[in-house]
Amino acid sequence: MVRMIKTEMLKLRRYHIIWAGVLLMLLSDLLTLFSSTALDGTVWNFAYFTEQVIKNNVTTIFPVCITLIAGYIIAREEKDDTLKSIMTVPVSYNELLFGKAAVCALLSLFFGVMSTVFTVLTVYLAGFPGIDVVSVLQACVQITLNCLFLYIAMTPVILIAVRIPNGHMVGTIIAFVYGYGGMFVSGNMTLANLYPVTASMGLINYRSYDAAVHWNVLANLCSLFVAFVVSALLIMTAKGNAPTKSAKAAKKKVTKKGW
Repeated sequence: MVRMIKTEMLKLRRYHIIWAGVLLMLLSDLLTLFSSTALDGTVWNFAYFTEQVIKNNVTTIFPVCITLIAGYIIAREEKDDTLKSIMTVPVSYNELLFGKAAVCALLSLFFGVMSTVFTVLTVYLAGFPGIDVVSVLQACVQITLNCLFLYIAMTPVILIAVRIPNGHMVGTIIAFVYGYGGMFVSGNMTLANLYPVTASMGLINYRSYDAAVHWNVLANLCSLFVAFVVSALLIMTAKGNAPTKSAKAAKKKVTKKGW
């Protein structure tokens, strides 16, 4: 299994779509920077900017990003018609799918680190105060872990979408709606603690200093654990996705009529 994960990581060098994910992480910071131009009396500093980046990642950017890229990576073998060659080696389709899912989890951590780098650079260039070593480390931990938790929340959508031809595009649309729904449930902390997308924010103590924010860590863990179990079941039952050779129907001999 470790060798399979290493192999899948080596394949990432061929996927130019990874750069699209990096650009989407930059887009999250640019959207946040654009929001800072509103003259609404808000005092912007590094901590507040980081919170807004996390919010943009959760509700708009990252669900679409990871669903599109993970779906592309998982479905790539079938598109390139290399899956039938892989199936000749002693490895099951479930193991292959698990290896790809594990690599996508590592990829979500990478995107989290890139988002942190872009956040620090954007705040520095914009001249917002509050940058120090402690705040940068805290931002890195929160943003990176949040991306990983969001990936866990999105994995069922990804694994269902890859069962459909060109389903990663359909999954991207579902992921956008799924992530954007977090804005509507955020007004009710009970729903926010149970909704997998917003539960990822509870596990990083997003805005926990606010008296109106009451995260239930146990509920957050249960929500993501359910998403993880559903993903595991989808992987274990994905045998039908492996290509099978269709038997050619025997040609019926037609007897000529007449002499």
